[in-house]
Amino acid sequence: MTPDTTHPPFRTAAALALALALAGCGRGDHLGKAPDFSETRELGNPEHVAMLFPGLPDTAERPMATTDSSLWSGGQRSLFGDRRAARRGDILTVVIEIDEKAEISNKSSRARSGSESLSLPGLFGLPQRADRKLPEGASMDEAVSLNSSSRSDGDGSVRRNEKLTLRVAATVTEILPNGVLAISGSQEVRVNYELRELLVSGFVRPEDVSRRNEITYDKIASARVSYGGRGQISDMQQPRYGQQMLDIVLPF
Repeated sequence: MTPDTTHPPFRTAAALALALALAGCGRGDHLGKAPDFSETRELGNPEHVAMLFPGLPDTAERPMATTDSSLWSGGQRSLFGDRRAARRGDILTVVIEIDEKAEISNKSSRARSGSESLSLPGLFGLPQRADRKLPEGASMDEAVSLNSSSRSDGDGSVRRNEKLTLRVAATVTEILPNGVLAISGSQEVRVNYELRELLVSGFVRPEDVSRRNEITYDKIASARVSYGGRGQISDMQQPRYGQQMLDIVLPF
């Protein structure tokens, strides 16, 4: 007897199984072994593509003509040439030195109290007559009495301390129309069963690149720096997918 795949419970179970399978794909590469490195020559890798296709030459930056007997050469690879990255496919070093500390503290307090009272001691003798017909203990002397109070306190603080010192080689992947260089770099280091990954990307001006062909992270526009990793230790530090889903769905 073949199962009815159109039944709602069956489709729900199939969708759940597919979601769990896709969620586990990210950890399947290091199941019982060290995580695999990312392929550096895979199709679509911006660094590899930029090195394969450096683009059209710029006639304005061609080295000046020299004679065969001249000892001087104005090329980039000459002894006195400018070896800074300036073309698509060139490589430069990105220096990341982050040492930041931030501390924020907020405190607020609010209190309010109110009291209202309405009494009818005498109104043409009506309150006294009404008291005779009211149950025992009831009186019209204090017809309405209201009291209210509220209080709100808030206290919050944020403390951050970050320190990161890294160096990574990046590739010029594109030259924008205004001459700004788009760079992208990656670095992977595997120690035993843990893989550390460093990614950096952004936009730099050619004049900000030092003579040592280096640039600091604070001169990179739209800088994106990611330092993390994957492996068995990272998996143990992350909550399970089911727990993450429950943290989003549950309101308490």
